[in-house]
Amino acid sequence: MAGKERYVFDRTRMEFRKVTRSVWSVFWKAMRYFMVTASLAVVYYIVFSLVVNTDSERKLKREIQMYQKTYDEMLRKENLIGDVLDGLKEKDGEIYRQLFNSDSPELGGMYPDGLLSVIDSVDDKDIIDYVGKKIGLLEQASAHIESNFSKVMAILDSGGVKSLPPMTNPLKDFSYARTGATVGRRINPFYKVPSDHWGLDLISQQGDPVFASADGVVKYVDHSSKGLGNVVAIDHGNGYQTRYAHLENTRVSKGQKVSRGKQIGQVGMSGNSFAPHLHYEVRRDSVRLDPLHFMFASVSPEDYIGMLFMSSNTGQSMD
Repeated sequence: MAGKERYVFDRTRMEFRKVTRSVWSVFWKAMRYFMVTASLAVVYYIVFSLVVNTDSERKLKREIQMYQKTYDEMLRKENLIGDVLDGLKEKDGEIYRQLFNSDSPELGGMYPDGLLSVIDSVDDKDIIDYVGKKIGLLEQASAHIESNFSKVMAILDSGGVKSLPPMTNPLKDFSYARTGATVGRRINPFYKVPSDHWGLDLISQQGDPVFASADGVVKYVDHSSKGLGNVVAIDHGNGYQTRYAHLENTRVSKGQKVSRGKQIGQVGMSGNSFAPHLHYEVRRDSVRLDPLHFMFASVSPEDYIGMLFMSSNTGQSMD
């Protein structure tokens, strides 16, 4: 038999009536059964997850507890480091104001941070035209530089140059952040008025060694308590001369031959010096040149850009 048939007694008609099932009744009964079963499964899962922990869950809970303990400590250290950096920045700014009577320059303006946003707003066609023109100019500049190098190498091969220009920094392990004012009109630290400054201020600690920036012969050694103080001047040939001023002491004498890297004295603040530093000059045929133009060979490109930025934004000299 496929199944037992069910009958109910109908008291109104006083007879037995066969029980029939509709599709909807069967459907709702199945749905009720499914919902009860799903609810019981959810309840069982919640109870199981609260009572029983797997190895992975226990491991994750331990990691979370560890991170909660270390997070507060890391946050405290971060705040402490931020306070220290702010204090150092304020201290450096105060030192800079005392030395140069002006606020320290913000290095954030050294590079065009907004360049990408400008490029994004330019049409592709315009960018292509612009890049094409730039490539043409760079090719011309490259050809010009290559031609100049060929001329320089020809002169060197012919023996026409007996010595090279002074292209070495006279201070070792120099950081671009210690670059002071260079050649030009600068505020005098003593009289607080603009005056001509004929050298490059290289800030350093008193007693640091000063080295010859190229081979040459000591032209003169001057000891004085005024002006540039203790000075060593070196003749490098081809009209080039360098002067090293405000030295604490000198270690060479007039007429002495020196090689590049030879120590000639120590950093000091002799003469009219606002703080320990080296006043460094480069001349050719009595014409005063900017020493920064000769520094690129002894520092990295990044440091050279930093030195250019610092020297151009320092409005007060140190002597």
